[in-house]
Amino acid sequence: MKKIVSVFIVVITFILILFGVFSDGPKQEYIRIHIRANSNLEIDQNIKYEIKDDIVSYLIPSISSCETREDFVEVINDNLLGIESIANEVLKEKGFSYCAKVKFCQEKFPTRSYDGFVLESGIYDSLIVELGDATGDNWWCVVYPPLCFVSNNSQDIMYKSRILEILKSIFK
Repeated sequence: MKKIVSVFIVVITFILILFGVFSDGPKQEYIRIHIRANSNLEIDQNIKYEIKDDIVSYLIPSISSCETREDFVEVINDNLLGIESIANEVLKEKGFSYCAKVKFCQEKFPTRSYDGFVLESGIYDSLIVELGDATGDNWWCVVYPPLCFVSNNSQDIMYKSRILEILKSIFK
């Protein structure tokens, strides 16, 4: 069911982009998150996903009340130390000798695709979580609008789509 909802949100977002709802263009509108693994060793890739799950669980209560892009930026900036602390705690508990560094900045990214949704190359506001040397493959998604910021571990979280709410208000 979550997969169907995610695909639906991606398709609706793509349609809205085509019709100009996001008039500022994708680079200004989106906020990305990247968790960069220490290396491509299996152990470093696995811990990257564990840290991703903990960061998502940590942020979901705060971002669920966000109404605007500015709200998301504020929540991210207010939680940078908390995010870094969570990542470092997981690394320490699992016996890793390296640490995490977290920042919110603008970075240039190549064109990327996620479940059929394409983000063009460009400079994006991004939450960056670097694990150790951060030379391994990364996990990424879009925090705003929340296209893929979903936790697979919790059954108690209610997900809302601002895009779906807008569409419902238009077609009443």
